[in-house]
Formats: sequence, structure tokens, C-alpha cells
Amino acid sequence: MNVYERVFETILDRKANPEQGSYTTYLFEKGLEKILKKVGEESTEVIIASCKHDKEEVINEYGDLIYHLLVLMAELGITLDDIHAVMEERDKKTHNLKAERKPIENL
Repeated sequence: MNVYERVFETILDRKANPEQGSYTTYLFEKGLEKILKKVGEESTEVIIASCKHDKEEVINEYGDLIYHLLVLMAELGITLDDIHAVMEERDKKTHNLKAERKPIENL
């Protein structure tokens, strides 16, 4: 199991078994709107750090963004396997144009 899988499993566990004082539990308690706000904030912070060409800050902000994306995935019932399947499909294509992408169903 890689680190992304371990973190995602912890996130899923916090969703199923909330722990007082856990930031992840806090996000789930506040709901989708709060989680989306955090994803937006972290995305903006990645952009700002990238504009400054500060590699260390960009790496840290990527970590924050990935964590919040994993929380959002858990909230929406999306798994790492779902994302893996999409990436496998894209890897098979010679040209990854938006028109080639399959629509996401059941969201």
C-alpha cells in the first residue's frame, strides 16, 4: 500500500468513525461546501507558490491540495481505483484531447 492509499484509508476511517479534534472529521462535519472551499483555497495557493518559483512551497501546497482532493473524493464516494482507471485510459491515448474524454457518470 502506498502513501496515497494509506492517507485515503485514514480519511475514509475518519468519515466512518469520526474522532473529536481531527481536522478530517471537522471537514466532513462541515460538509461539501467547506471541503470545496478548501480545495479552491489550496488550488489558489499552488498557483501562487508556482508563480513565485518556490519549489519547496509548491511541494508543500501540492501536499495540502492532494489531501483536500482525497477528502473531496471520499465525500463524493470516489475511490482511488476510479481515478486510476481514468488515468489508465488516458495513458492509452495518443492524443488526450478533451473531446476524447468519456463523461463521468453517476455523480
